[in-house]
Amino acid sequence: MFSLIFDLHYLAKRGDQLKVTLTAKVKILPTPEQMEGLLQTSRAYRRASNFVSHLVFEKKILSVTMLHTMVYRELRAILSLRSQMAQSVIRTVVAKYKSLISSDHPWTRVNFKKPEYDLVWHRDYSLSKLTFSVNTLDGRIKVPYETKGMESYFDGSWVFGTAKLVYKRGKYFLHIPMSKEVDETAWEAIHQVVGIDLGINFVATSYDTQGKSIFYPGRPIKNKRSQFKRLRKTLQQVRTASSRQKLKRIGNRENRWMTDVNHRISKALVHRYDPNTLFVVEDLTGVRKATECVRIQDRYEMVSWSFYQLRKMIEYKANQRGARVIAVDPRYTSQTCPKCRHKEKANRDRKKHRFCCIQCGYRSNDDRVAAMNLQRIGNEYIAEVVV
Repeated sequence: MFSLIFDLHYLAKRGDQLKVTLTAKVKILPTPEQMEGLLQTSRAYRRASNFVSHLVFEKKILSVTMLHTMVYRELRAILSLRSQMAQSVIRTVVAKYKSLISSDHPWTRVNFKKPEYDLVWHRDYSLSKLTFSVNTLDGRIKVPYETKGMESYFDGSWVFGTAKLVYKRGKYFLHIPMSKEVDETAWEAIHQVVGIDLGINFVATSYDTQGKSIFYPGRPIKNKRSQFKRLRKTLQQVRTASSRQKLKRIGNRENRWMTDVNHRISKALVHRYDPNTLFVVEDLTGVRKATECVRIQDRYEMVSWSFYQLRKMIEYKANQRGARVIAVDPRYTSQTCPKCRHKEKANRDRKKHRFCCIQCGYRSNDDRVAAMNLQRIGNEYIAEVVV
């Protein structure tokens, strides 16, 4: 099994190129003996991580060099870690604490609960087209993995980073970050602008330069998530060990399903147009506060909607094709008439999803109107940057 599980980072531009990074989830197929070796290694890595975490919490030390001097020999002697594993443990713990600090979290002790293992490319692991070679407590082992979908990542243009070996539901998965530099389309070459409105009634509504609109229905998705919500409520009322286990499985299943839906929608949107396209999406930062104002019975579907994930998928898929993406302020895009530019709250009927300009009388779907305004903003943006 191969899938992209975490999509996209924009990194520093180099000339006319963007560095795209995405993370792949690969299922590996160890024998029972290899499985036992991996379990022992990942559990030892977890114990070592908690040992170092306790020291970091007590001493408030975040220097990798100082921690290496203090704990390296103990990690090697007591927990039998190999040299690179001991160094990776220290870096993993320090990175976790620094991440918490940068997020303004209070200084609390970090506990590592899952048997995971961070792997440095070419030191702890390597990949061929057939096998995954990984460092364990007993030395290196070569494990087959499911190669379907991985072929294009061995063409020499992708660079692999520090991976994570994850144990989940009796299976092992390898999460690999992959980076590649892609050419960026010049603004002068853009000949297509597509506005994309994100919402609940329609997951995405697009409007392009040719005046064509595409609606991606959101009602079936909302109904499906409501079913998950009702099932979780029923299981929460049971309060047994088996119901708690099933709750966890359902949560993971819903997340995987929603991620797959967003992948398919973003792929359909991006691949409909050629690389010389500008996609204009909404910057929905802070949308959670606005959606918390809805009725309690509708709040879960609104608050938990994965707008950000869908936007990031559109961005990385577009950039892989050489297209461009900009995120703009979505305010008033559903209240502004795309014909006469009259802006008024009364133009829009939110309950019926209708738009009717009280000045010129233009009528349409409110999501389509928002996509039209986003497309117009994209045209104006290009006019400004192309001098």
